[in-house]
Amino acid sequence: MLAAADVLQKRGYEATTMKDIAAAVDLTAASLYHHFRNKDELLLGVLEAGLETVLVRFEPILKAEVPPEEKLRRMIREHVVGVAQNTSVGAAMVFEIRSLISAADRTISGLGKLSAEERAAFLARRDAFFARRDVFEESFRQVIRDGISAGVFRPVDVPIFVNTLLGAHNWVGVWYKSGGRLSGEAIASQMAETFLRALMK
Repeated sequence: MLAAADVLQKRGYEATTMKDIAAAVDLTAASLYHHFRNKDELLLGVLEAGLETVLVRFEPILKAEVPPEEKLRRMIREHVVGVAQNTSVGAAMVFEIRSLISAADRTISGLGKLSAEERAAFLARRDAFFARRDVFEESFRQVIRDGISAGVFRPVDVPIFVNTLLGAHNWVGVWYKSGGRLSGEAIASQMAETFLRALMK
């Protein structure tokens, strides 16, 4: 999955072919088609894997009996460090996720229109992904609402604040370079401090 995400990041979704991805993972195009019927299904697999990884990391944080500010700090850390470790997945969340919206309505990878059954199955899986993404985003919104209710955070427009925060997180996948001036951990720490300062009373 990560190799496929790397190819998508370098070439862009529209310019990438299944043959390009197959070469990157040492498979023939036919073998790749055995696992993924088209490029959209592969992109969805990349995004699903990235999202599920961070949701698993969030489980113990959300259950922890800690103040809202500490909970949010830990969530920011896990998300940003995860993006820094897999920048291509973070970049796909920024640039390629839009491709999923129209995926079932266009000709894909030279295969022609999807059959009715294939289209229904793909749409159901895509919708399930977006539902899981909503769970992920709601976890941030709830922690911030809890902090506001507790009088720890100042009142903010919670959906706008969370969209801003997550946008900044995902863009780390675009500009972060391994071996650069700051590690993923250091960047996560700075971002957590920035957003918490904006929230704290």
